Amino acid sequence: MKRRILCAVLALTMLCTLALSGCETSIGERRQDKSETLYVGVVGTSFPTSFMPWLSRDGIAPTVASMLYNTLFSYNDETDDFEPLLARRWCYVDLEGDPLTEDGTYDTPNDYDAVEAYYVSRAEDYMAVRVELFDNICWSDGEPVTAEDVYYSFDVATDNAFSNHAGALAWTADLRHSSSRGELIEQGIFTAQHPDLSGTYPIRADEEKTVLYLHVNKVFGAVTTLFNTILILPQHIWKPLVSEQEQLNNKHPAGEFLRQFQNPVGCGAWTLNTAETNSQMIVLDRNPRYHLRAADGSELYKAKQIRFLLYLDSNTAIFAVRKGYIDILDSSVSTNFVSLLEKEPDICVSRAAGTFTSCLVLNVNPSAPFNSGMKTLFADRDFRKAIALAINRQELVDKVLDGAGKTAGAGLILPNNALLYNEKADILSAPMDIRRKEANEILDRLYPQKDKDGYRLIGGERIRFEILAGAGAQDLVSYLQRQMQTIGIEIAFKAAGSAPETTYLYRSDFDMTVQPVILSMANADVMYRAHFVTTERSSNYGKYADPHLTETIEQMRMSLNRERKAAYIRTLQEMVAQSFYKIPLYSADVLSVARTDRVTGYKTMPGAGVFNNETLKNLHWVNA
Repeated sequence: MKRRILCAVLALTMLCTLALSGCETSIGERRQDKSETLYVGVVGTSFPTSFMPWLSRDGIAPTVASMLYNTLFSYNDETDDFEPLLARRWCYVDLEGDPLTEDGTYDTPNDYDAVEAYYVSRAEDYMAVRVELFDNICWSDGEPVTAEDVYYSFDVATDNAFSNHAGALAWTADLRHSSSRGELIEQGIFTAQHPDLSGTYPIRADEEKTVLYLHVNKVFGAVTTLFNTILILPQHIWKPLVSEQEQLNNKHPAGEFLRQFQNPVGCGAWTLNTAETNSQMIVLDRNPRYHLRAADGSELYKAKQIRFLLYLDSNTAIFAVRKGYIDILDSSVSTNFVSLLEKEPDICVSRAAGTFTSCLVLNVNPSAPFNSGMKTLFADRDFRKAIALAINRQELVDKVLDGAGKTAGAGLILPNNALLYNEKADILSAPMDIRRKEANEILDRLYPQKDKDGYRLIGGERIRFEILAGAGAQDLVSYLQRQMQTIGIEIAFKAAGSAPETTYLYRSDFDMTVQPVILSMANADVMYRAHFVTTERSSNYGKYADPHLTETIEQMRMSLNRERKAAYIRTLQEMVAQSFYKIPLYSADVLSVARTDRVTGYKTMPGAGVFNNETLKNLHWVNA
């Protein structure tokens, strides 16, 4: 640990003369700036040059997109409820459009017992949902946001020929609506301009711009991705441009398409300052038209402007925050720097509990032409079990994370989730010497032959696997190498590159990889399928298939009783643990850093760095 910190300090010293040379103007501004401008450092290879919200998941692009655009709601993990963004309220309704709520109005929380009682007895294979938007929202070009914008966004998300976006198909998988090449196949979204021809769902004249109805599968989680994943697009901008020839996710935008990508029209709390944005800096201005306000009627977000500054490596970014060139570093800080930063004046280090489990994923069912070689050994559950038993999770927490994290159970639900966590699924918690002994006994039975260095052989060839991972995981892989060596298996690091899903994972061209997994009540209906059932372009990288697990997942999804659903999730944890497919490594704390000499009011949120929405709502400028 001391050696790593010393190396980090030396690296910072060597970089002093080089750091921030491309951003000197911004550095000077930050030191002299008395305005309510927030300077945020970002580590990455480049900044996006266009801001189509569905275009990219890389780097800062999703963060900027979510600030320029809005979803219908945000999800609150603590209350297990959806909070207003573009939409002010929602509820399940019966098939005549009447609310299934506690007092029979649209204003109160859903009565889930009433929803279950009504829809379990219905022959229809869908449920109806009513959504009401705020009536005072405008796009940044002044046009009003209406229910027709939501209709367009959801409709084009189901039409891959127009959207060219595989993720959008997953987001709308439980919406009973689909289009193809611009032609409606099944209608499951109903607005004033796209009504239910039977006249079932009432929309009054004064609700035509704000009310819509949805048909969703009989799955409580069906609304999750619709509500808090799909960023709503302006119909008046994109509908005239998008076609089968010029798809929404346009890889080679030109003309008006390119202009709209570079000058986004959103309805979020922030707008892009195109005059000052460039390849080294992204500037966002607070949207004066934003409809949500603080409780006292003031602006919801306190910064008037946010300047994101690009740093090509974490050493330079750490130097920048130490010397006061930025207020916040919007990147998870390596534990190598924590002891150093905690001793610095006017610097706070945020430690937020992690919300996901890092897993070692085995390619158990590879597709042709990659269904050969050593990875075929993963088809044997006992072989996978031996690998799982040999992983010393506590050592990984202690050495890789320097203690900044927790071990995670094999069921992949974190212990702090009191509603769902099943301790019976934690089957990898025996003392390490006992687990390693059991792992070697399994492998001695399967592959007893070894070479002179103690590595196991099959057909005279050493059993060897590569772990596909980003550069930041090299430390992790080195410890896994040592741990696997104790059971006679050789491990090597393989660089994942910039687009590993497309390049390697979806194609089955990998042995093992490291993947973050989040499973909760909010996402269970979607993510259990994505991780353990769907085999094409999903989070089920190893294409795992187990009929009994699939059946149980579907039973969980179709349960309209929340207690029974929770019981199914507890059962699923035991099944997932016994599969030895996604093997837990740890749940890492999120470490981030900010300066307190200009700005205070930072908030620590589970799973997030100090740059988050709650921080932006609570900032105070020291000298303002």
